[in-house]
Amino acid sequence: MKLIHFMYQGRAQVGFLRKENDVVCLSPLLEQLALPPIKDMNHLIDRWDDELARALAPLVAKAPGDAPADHIQLLAPIPYPKRHIICLGKNYVDHAKETAGLTGSTDDLPKFPIYFNKIAQPAIGHGDLILDHEGLTDKVDYEVELALVIGKDGINIAPEDAASYIFGYTIINDISARNIQRKHMQWFKGKSLETYCPMGPAIVTADEFSWPIELDIQCAINGEVRQNSNTRKLIFDIPTILADLSKGMYLRRGDIIATGTPAGVGLGFKPFRFLNKGDRIDCSIEGIGTLTNWFGNKE
Repeated sequence: MKLIHFMYQGRAQVGFLRKENDVVCLSPLLEQLALPPIKDMNHLIDRWDDELARALAPLVAKAPGDAPADHIQLLAPIPYPKRHIICLGKNYVDHAKETAGLTGSTDDLPKFPIYFNKIAQPAIGHGDLILDHEGLTDKVDYEVELALVIGKDGINIAPEDAASYIFGYTIINDISARNIQRKHMQWFKGKSLETYCPMGPAIVTADEFSWPIELDIQCAINGEVRQNSNTRKLIFDIPTILADLSKGMYLRRGDIIATGTPAGVGLGFKPFRFLNKGDRIDCSIEGIGTLTNWFGNKE
């Protein structure tokens, strides 16, 4: 199922996007099942289990549809994550090599996963503007990433059990101010400015994908494809990430893990090709959709 968070008739709602590109609101379906309402996507994830999924699936399929997709405003699926977004750095071979442009970085492949946090308060959604933060940075970069949404609490997760801990998948554009990364010699600040976490357009539940996850991933700037890869090329795959990250540390329902970006970011070009005002950024992942945002202003 493709879950979305959206504005319709002046109210933020959670619902489903169907292949016919129409929207089914969740609230009436919960009423049919005599279940209490949910507040937001985090609340739904807290309540999600196989029984609820089985009960909702036929109702979503048969519902007449509440609105055409072009009559709603998509929001980030989880605009206010419960905790910081957990990100992986240098997790595609070619990207690990192109990051040599950052102070203190080398083109050596990491021997262990590289983690950092990113603040999203809130994450922005499909169609929203990414602020240019003029005067603070002029070296803003794009990074398309497959993000996992955790569906149940777990610690010391075995790699063979990883799939059972994933609620679903979405897209994150890990926007980065490269000059701030250089200045502070770390990634947190330069990746956590306001609007620097576009997310969406939907969360697709894990049952929609075969395992292991091998999805085409792309990012285009003004229609020019710059990043083009497949998640099978992750240095540390999803079972490895969940097993390593959960060693001695709980992963919680609703946690979001961004798995890294492939080669083709602005930093990887000579000369650099950072974002300019008015640029359109299309981040696409097979089976999830396309997350579109504009930088600075919408032309």
